[in-house]
Amino acid sequence: MTRGIRDKVAIIGMGCTKFSEWWDKSASDLLVEAAFETYESAGIDPSQIDACWLGTLGSGESGLMLSEPLKLDYVPVTRVENFCASGSEAFRQACYAVASGASDMAMAVGVEKLKDNGYSGLVGRGGDTDGTEPAISAPASFALLAPAYFHKYGVDPEKGKEILSRIAMKNHANGVMNPRAQYRRAVTMESCQTSPMVAAPLGIMDCSGVSDGAAAAIVVRAEDAHKYTDNPLYVKGLAVAAGPGEGQFDPEYDFTTVRENVRAAELAYAEAGITDPRAQISMAEVHDCFTPTELVIYEDLGFSERGKGWKDVLDGTFELQGALPVNPDGGLKSFGHPIGASGLRMIFECWTQFRREAGERQIKKLKKPMLGLTHNLGGRPWKCVAFVGIYGTELG
Repeated sequence: MTRGIRDKVAIIGMGCTKFSEWWDKSASDLLVEAAFETYESAGIDPSQIDACWLGTLGSGESGLMLSEPLKLDYVPVTRVENFCASGSEAFRQACYAVASGASDMAMAVGVEKLKDNGYSGLVGRGGDTDGTEPAISAPASFALLAPAYFHKYGVDPEKGKEILSRIAMKNHANGVMNPRAQYRRAVTMESCQTSPMVAAPLGIMDCSGVSDGAAAAIVVRAEDAHKYTDNPLYVKGLAVAAGPGEGQFDPEYDFTTVRENVRAAELAYAEAGITDPRAQISMAEVHDCFTPTELVIYEDLGFSERGKGWKDVLDGTFELQGALPVNPDGGLKSFGHPIGASGLRMIFECWTQFRREAGERQIKKLKKPMLGLTHNLGGRPWKCVAFVGIYGTELG
């Protein structure tokens, strides 16, 4: 494994809208808001940007979706889509453009407008299949993780429901302190355990919200970062793993892991020089589309030993002031999940925490050197795309 992207690119500015049910705002309104906050954060004029990447799953087509509302002066804009990792993919492409020397300064923007498009729930894309693909919703497919995990590791289902509820409670407790989060209300164990069933054992409180929002980042070469800010965020590793889609046919696949998560983490850790993620990572933002997904992610990313993630939940390991805070901004569960924006929103939280601008939810004891991780996945547990990014405050 080569060093890849490590220490070649730095983030110099970021912006993020509040995620909400924006009935009175269009996708254009949201991406303009995020972009102009990012310009201000970086202290640059928009004319300095050489190229842009736009991540969105279904809220617009072509680069015109970005260039028209921002009135860009004929710079190249590339629209990318990679399921729920679309925003992360836009960021990755912008970083590689700068690292290659093709651009001196690039911007990545992620946006999604879901609430007034007649759609409810995570966007489902069809496509040609051979008829063997199960007709199953996103909640139902990720619900399969819970009983498989409980059975394999000897967790009583009632205890398992408590563990999943604690994950939801943690993320909502963090979201209460975040003015940009969609849901800013603490939830109780009772409300989690008695919420209306969506796909057993998942109730409404086990599922992320559908929302509108946008987020953006501006990147330059690492050696140029201090021309713009005293507190850049350096990119340490970026990895995307798109799997072969064989899990549903493989008798060895037991629904207690997402293989693409594991592979993306291995690649990103190798780039970043991380050998002990639990000890080295200061904070993480992970793709908690459903509560059992977050539980499995702990183990896939090496934050917990196999079969012991549930014990770490009970021990408070991943709480805001725990040994390894996970989803300090509220995660998809509380912050919301406008698909194209979520990956960049996660990076925005690393940016905010490491600059100590997180207010009430500021992590008090960030490990040094400060390293943040973001993780997305899109698809189904047995067939998906996964992204892992690592970011740090220091070179080297």
